[in-house]
Amino acid sequence: MKTLLITLCLLAPITANAACAPTDFVVKDFAVSARQSGMRSTMIMKGELVNNCATPAAAQVEIDARDANGKVLQSRKGWPAGTTNIAPGKSVPFNLGRMFHYQASMQSYAVRVVSVRTW
Repeated sequence: MKTLLITLCLLAPITANAACAPTDFVVKDFAVSARQSGMRSTMIMKGELVNNCATPAAAQVEIDARDANGKVLQSRKGWPAGTTNIAPGKSVPFNLGRMFHYQASMQSYAVRVVSVRTW
């Protein structure tokens, strides 16, 4: 009985995460721009992460910056809501541009939800 209880306690966080999947989240209004500040350009990568899952959860997104040939120049992952769960049907705005270094050769960008977690 003790073994069963311990096993259930260890598996509880895994089953809680299984309730939501990356496909339960969408990124809306993703836009990229660069702003000149002094001698350097700062990247701005804004969007809105929406939770369409039935339970509160957080999602990790990955952004790829590509050149004109489609080669990935930079790729970064981030948690738009940090360690806060997003309520069902709610959204959080984000700007992950600070994670990227401006390169003039960056021509296109792709964003996708790669993982989900309940904090």
